[in-house]
Amino acid sequence: MSSYLRSNPYPILLILGTALLFFSSQTVAAKDEVTIAVLYWSVNIPGQVAMAKGLEKKVDALNQRAEANELPHIKLITRVAGDDIKGVERQIVQMTKIISLKPDMIIVQPTDNAALAEPLKLANKHNIPVVAYDQYISGGKLTAYVTSNNHQAGYLNGEYVASLYPSKQKIKLILVEYPLVSSTVERLNGFLDALRDYKQSYQILNTYQAVEPVSGTKAGKAIIADFPEQGSIDVIFTVNDGGGLNVVNELVAAGRNEIVVATVDGDPASVKNIQAGRLTHIDTAQFCGAMGAQALLIAYDILLGQTVPSLTLIPVYPITQKTLINYPGWSGNIPQTFKKPWLSHQPYWNNKFKLTP
Repeated sequence: MSSYLRSNPYPILLILGTALLFFSSQTVAAKDEVTIAVLYWSVNIPGQVAMAKGLEKKVDALNQRAEANELPHIKLITRVAGDDIKGVERQIVQMTKIISLKPDMIIVQPTDNAALAEPLKLANKHNIPVVAYDQYISGGKLTAYVTSNNHQAGYLNGEYVASLYPSKQKIKLILVEYPLVSSTVERLNGFLDALRDYKQSYQILNTYQAVEPVSGTKAGKAIIADFPEQGSIDVIFTVNDGGGLNVVNELVAAGRNEIVVATVDGDPASVKNIQAGRLTHIDTAQFCGAMGAQALLIAYDILLGQTVPSLTLIPVYPITQKTLINYPGWSGNIPQTFKKPWLSHQPYWNNKFKLTP
């Protein structure tokens, strides 16, 4: 993992000045319709599909409001990049072509932190505001960025894991990471920060990369091949369920039920694993629908000339067997705070949005 990403979670996140952006409320309000181009990442990662559904549901709600209040109707143009390096390359082309269509706004879920830097700079040059969600873009200037509180996600996993072991016991740890996007980097940072804060001894046996099902299966098989002995691994932390679920499937098939798995996303299949006591002990769930909806709402407010936060962090929910009862699912409302049923320096779960002007 790059040390640059580890130490700089938001290296260039800036809000555009009025002179660069200049979409006045008078200009947009005079339009019958505004065009918002949305660049999605994947249709194979369920959490991302839930984000897209939340975004498009918010479009429907805002269009109903627009008709009642004589505000501009939203027209969406959508593109899907796809997975792996081909998806990264495809999204570069998609964003460049979208800019040539001169939409009023671009919303993007980046496939890679660095790959869209040049298209973002091109959008800046053409005064097209860009809102990123889930991942940031390291180059150019974003108008706003919406994501889960990914450091919180990793940290909740880490403090939970630390509560399971004596601090002096050296945990034999495997990391399943993905260093190409900000969200997964921040989750890993949060997990390791918690272990350090709780003075939990650990040894990283090895790291593997996975973020979607194919790479998850590959990582799971590699872990079993590299560490075939029962008891050779205590804990596996996976940065998302997209890859992590298939890691769990491979471990279960190999009979490695002694391993504690901590993960992030809140995929329904992972929730079922927690219910069944199937390796996964904690999954910090994103409110995926809320993230997509918030990205769209902020984009529309920008077009109406409203002041919006440059950074919005949405809380994540720690699902365990004891907290599952209050978890509303990816598309549900954020629940009330509660006392964590494990040892924590911050006993109550933080359910607040974190906003940066």
